[in-house]
Amino acid sequence: MTFFRPHSPAFSAQRRRLMGWGFRAAGLAAAGAAAPHLAAFAADAVDFIRGPKVPDVPFTQISDHVYVIYAADGFPTESNQGMMSNITAVKTAKGVVILDSGASVQIGEMVIRQLPKVSDKPVVAVFNSHYHGDHWLGNDAFVSAYGQDLPIYAMPQTREQILGVTGTEWQQAMLKWTNQSSAGTRIVAPNRDVKHGDVFDFGDVTLRAHHYGTAHTPSDVCLEVVQDKLTYVGDVMMNRRIANMDDGSYPGSLNYMDKLAQNIPGSNWLPGHGHAGEAVMVWQRELFAAIWEHAQKAAHDLAGPEAAIAAAKADPRVASKAKDTAGWDNNIGKYISLAYLEAEQKA
Repeated sequence: MTFFRPHSPAFSAQRRRLMGWGFRAAGLAAAGAAAPHLAAFAADAVDFIRGPKVPDVPFTQISDHVYVIYAADGFPTESNQGMMSNITAVKTAKGVVILDSGASVQIGEMVIRQLPKVSDKPVVAVFNSHYHGDHWLGNDAFVSAYGQDLPIYAMPQTREQILGVTGTEWQQAMLKWTNQSSAGTRIVAPNRDVKHGDVFDFGDVTLRAHHYGTAHTPSDVCLEVVQDKLTYVGDVMMNRRIANMDDGSYPGSLNYMDKLAQNIPGSNWLPGHGHAGEAVMVWQRELFAAIWEHAQKAAHDLAGPEAAIAAAKADPRVASKAKDTAGWDNNIGKYISLAYLEAEQKA
């Protein structure tokens, strides 16, 4: 699957200028060991290399304390500049809490420009639901605006992945997919650990962390906004978008959703992709349950992934979602294949 689009002439010219600065900065940095003033100049040059501003998108209030900037697109492109996932602000007596910061420093800065319409208080915390870059690369903007000590919360494995190869891979992939629109985005990892059951008191609003094992990734955390009966679920659930399951588990996702339903009955579910609603879990669970059932049967029968794909795509629980689901044609076969491989491993 590719998200890369042909370059526009204007942006291609800008890209060449940015790349030129990058090569110069790299050379100066190498020389900096012998000449500290050159290293300082290189750092300034790197700071100068930045993609364009992201157009403003207003917040939508969806509950007493929760505001969302909904992403119009499900995947990153040059035209949307990586604006592919929702960014959520929780207005509290102590300040604003951000749930997932977006896919670039430019997106984070756009969010910050919208915040005065939500609250006159500063951002006091950021939560990253998992380690896929569209949910944390915007951290850079928030520490730049609110200080390096701004609490950024995530599961320990999320922090470890961001600080490792995975973080760099996401940073570079976003540059490619957006044709350098995210240039200038630094890797800023979470600095506070979260575990299941943690409770965060923000005065008039309480957040409770939920984690029930591997779902979309091994370290997904969901944040319950207790007073609003709303739960931000990151990518554990999506609304009319195919989930990236390369790091996830189908039975793990089904178990995770069941645990959420048991422990937060009647919650409004806010996904990282798509609009909020109580029916989000119904949509996601039906799709995953059907795919997993056919994957298990094909694995048991030694029929191969092609049989799983054919059977799942013919199932009304799956087929009925094809028309209005972002990324369906490019991804459904792959994700049924991943389910088959998981079923084969468990057989």
